[in-house]
This record gives sequence, C-alpha cells and structure tokens, in this order.
Amino acid sequence: MKIFIDSADMGEIREAMSWGIVDGATTNPSLVAKTGRPVEESLVEICELVKGPVSAEVIATDAEGMIAEGRKLAAMHEHVVVKCPMTADGLVATRCLSEEGTRVNVTLIFQPAQALLAAKAGAAYVSPFVGRLDDIGEDGMGMVASIVEIFSNFDFATEVLVASVRGSFHAVEAARIGADVATCPGSVIRQMMKHPLTDLGLERFLADHRKLTG
Repeated sequence: MKIFIDSADMGEIREAMSWGIVDGATTNPSLVAKTGRPVEESLVEICELVKGPVSAEVIATDAEGMIAEGRKLAAMHEHVVVKCPMTADGLVATRCLSEEGTRVNVTLIFQPAQALLAAKAGAAYVSPFVGRLDDIGEDGMGMVASIVEIFSNFDFATEVLVASVRGSFHAVEAARIGADVATCPGSVIRQMMKHPLTDLGLERFLADHRKLTG
C-alpha cells in the first residue's frame, strides 16, 4: 500500500520524505491557506520534493469552473492530480479532465455507490473519508472494504485512496483490506513508527552496550 502525506507544510513533508516511505501527497485549500503562500508556488515545491502524485483541489462548484480550474492546476506540474468533489458537476468535470489526460482524485466519498460512479467517470483515485464516517457512528473501513471489493469485481483501474485517516489503526486496516493508498497527516505517520516496547527495547540495548564498553 502506498502512503501519501496529507499536508502542505514543507517542513513536515520534507521530514516525512527523509524517512523514505512517502509515495505522494494530498492537499486541500485549507492546508495550502495555512502556509500563507501562493497556491502555485506551494504546489510546485511540493511536487518537486515528493516526485509523485500531489492532489490539488478545485474550489469551483460548477462543472465549467472545475474544468477550467483543473486545467490550470494540471498545467502547474506533471505530478499534479486534480481533486474534484463527488457531485454531479464533479463527475462531469472528472470525465472531461480524465479524457484530456489529467488524473483526477474524486474526493468527499462517503458510500460505495459514489465511488462506483467516480470510477465509471474515469477517476484515477477515489477518496473515501473514513474518519468523518466514524465520527457519526458509521463504519468507515467497512465502506472501504466494499469499494475495494467492487473495484476488484470489475477490474477498475481507479485506485482507492483512504482519506480522513485519524490514526495508525486506520492505515493498518486500509492495508489489510487492500486499499491502494492511505493519505495520512504527518502526526499519524509518526504514530505508525512508534511503540513503547520499541523505545524500551532500544533503551535496554543501549544500557547493555554501555555496561560492556564502560
């Protein structure tokens, strides 16, 4: 399973890239706005650093506006993947952009039927939001499992990109289910590295080494 970092913070992305486990990135207007930098400058720098897919979201809500904005975003860098929302207009934009050769990530997916429609419209990725479903008492990972099953039944090329990841448990479950990608905040990627017994074991090894060399 590929791991993307969900961030527009260059320091955070650079640190995650140094670990050698990040395959791409996802952003949204809120994340980019927090940097205080122009969108194009921020996206191009992320693309150059990640050297893999970087999702950048349109803010238009009508198909014509999404298509125009998507073309502009895609022209910024070869690694840009255009994020369109799961709406009727979003599907129109997805079909148009994908037919032009632009990869599209259909976002804000909360049920398998939406993912199916997005795949049929030509999406390169679909982004089911697991954490937000869990927040309202629904089964986010169950939705992902259904999407993975549906896509495997029909050999869709669309990749399942698990989003709204709240902890390492979501990432692990996504991998178990067979999702293609999990996009995680930097804090979750760091959480995936950690276990108290690892820290304790390291402390003991170092203490034993000091006894031998001290």
